[in-house]
Amino acid sequence: MKTEFLATIPVLPSSDIERDLQWYEEKLGFKKIFGDSMYVGIHLKNVWLHLQWHADTPEDPLLGGSVAKIFVKNIEPYFNKLVAKGVIPKDKLRKDTPWGTHEFGIYDLNNNSIFFVEDV
Repeated sequence: MKTEFLATIPVLPSSDIERDLQWYEEKLGFKKIFGDSMYVGIHLKNVWLHLQWHADTPEDPLLGGSVAKIFVKNIEPYFNKLVAKGVIPKDKLRKDTPWGTHEFGIYDLNNNSIFFVEDV
C-alpha cells in the first residue's frame, strides 16, 4: 500500500492570532476549526491553513514572507467574490500563464503571500 498525499497545510507566522483569524474569516471565508491565542487551524472547503504566533524577537522571529499556494478548480467565482469585497482589484487575475495556470495572489496582514491557482 502506497502513501497517498492529500493536502498541504502551511503553518504561517502571525503577530496577532485574533486579528489574523478575523481577517481570514471576513476577507477570504475561512472558518476556525481549533486553536487558541497561540495556534489556530482554519478551513475553507478542502483547504487548511494553520497560524502560529511568534514574538518577533531574535529568539522567536516572526520572519514573515511565507508563501502558500492553494490549488482550486474553477477559480473565477471565488476571485469575483473577493473583488466584490474589495480584497483584490479586478485586474489581478492572471489567466493562461506560461506555466499553465489561472491565478491571483494577495498578502495577508503579516506579509505572507497567498496564491490561489487553477491548473488549466
